[in-house]
Amino acid sequence: MDYEHQPVMLREVLEILAPKPARRYLDGTVGGGGHAREILRQSCPDGELLGLDCDDQAIGAAGQALAGFGERVTLHRTGFTRAREVLDEAGWPGVDGMLLDLGLSSHQLDTPERGFGFRSDARLDMRMDRCGSVDAHELVNSLPVRELEKIIRDFGEEPRARRIAWAIDARRRQGAIDSTWQLAETVARAMAGSTRRPRKARRPAAHPATRTFQAVRIAVNRELENLESFLESAYELLCAKGRLVIISFHSLEDRLVKRAFHKWGLDCVCPPRLPACVCGWARKATALTRKPQVPGIDEIRANPRARSARLRAVERL
Repeated sequence: MDYEHQPVMLREVLEILAPKPARRYLDGTVGGGGHAREILRQSCPDGELLGLDCDDQAIGAAGQALAGFGERVTLHRTGFTRAREVLDEAGWPGVDGMLLDLGLSSHQLDTPERGFGFRSDARLDMRMDRCGSVDAHELVNSLPVRELEKIIRDFGEEPRARRIAWAIDARRRQGAIDSTWQLAETVARAMAGSTRRPRKARRPAAHPATRTFQAVRIAVNRELENLESFLESAYELLCAKGRLVIISFHSLEDRLVKRAFHKWGLDCVCPPRLPACVCGWARKATALTRKPQVPGIDEIRANPRARSARLRAVERL
């Protein structure tokens, strides 16, 4: 199986994680193994890595890419929300470095039958875990219109969510919306009837269905819910001085990461009106990035899909 994907912000990830021999690492979104391969190379001869991914095709590709590292790498077909269980199964109390790359892989985007995009026509799917019960087809065709509107507004940050949701509802009353092109065309027609004045674009405008597709994908995979759950206690997975790097690709993800990292750096989380601290909270980590790092111009030219990446990192105390 060909699995095309360029690891995003690889240089920055390696600079922060600074892999070393005899250390343990966890790649919670191992994908095709691009980041993991370099972490293992730089931690030779005895650095170890656990790789997680809920996508069976990604795990298969990572297995091939990392086969040469033998017992130094172990892969699990599961999501990063189960990281604690995986570490316990391996007998690891914690890791020295951990990475999440929250973006879709080029393979997922460019494989029509995965149903993530609209470059090619295919059945609506969008599941990262193909064993998942709810796919985009079911969500788009069965959700009440008000719920669909909320998803498009909240997860797509789409100001014309109501117009789009009602257009989808009208279209599905005529027959199921089965394919990516059918959904994209429905959204585009709804947007064409909008009276909102478009902003002056710095780069060519995205397809009008881009935000809606993002919203549906996030809902199908429960992406924000999973990230928020992981961030509640992710620092507990790190050894002392262990580092966590998270690469996000839209403001909703970045906002959750920023909020969690900020909280970990506080000495107290009591409401400001209280005269004395009663929360029992103690600072957990130190930020390594005051502002999110972004890809350099050379990387964006080589891999335009990296342009939205935002990297934040912390170090556990």
